[in-house]
Amino acid sequence: MNSTIVTCGKCGARNRIPADKQHLKPTCGRCHEKLAMREAAAVVALDDATFAGFIARASLPVLVEFFSPACPHCRTLAPVIARLARHHYGRLIVAALDTSRSPQSAMRFRITGVPTLIFFKNGLEKERIPGAPTEAALEQRIRAFV
Repeated sequence: MNSTIVTCGKCGARNRIPADKQHLKPTCGRCHEKLAMREAAAVVALDDATFAGFIARASLPVLVEFFSPACPHCRTLAPVIARLARHHYGRLIVAALDTSRSPQSAMRFRITGVPTLIFFKNGLEKERIPGAPTEAALEQRIRAFV
């Protein structure tokens, strides 16, 4: 699981925040001040072992990008997905699942092509976007979803 180092604005302590816990409003380990996560927010890396539990327990809506590292459209979409994770921090959790390493989750959701983006709310699939939409089109869909 990926993590981010966030420096506390109050005491300067460096805090390691697992990406899958960043939406839980983490506090500094030294002074217990709330950490400013918006600029440090990262895409949550999911796999077959963590996918179902994470989606079921998510307190916010989740956007999952199903991708393959060999896919050129997926590589083009990756920076857009990272920006969305920061921009929508606190309103939407942005995650990614590598279908080449996690084929069971891809089969469960009938992913036939990558990239495929799926919106989840309360553990259930709500909307699916096949292919690589433009950033503007994706922003519009997110605003309608959240």
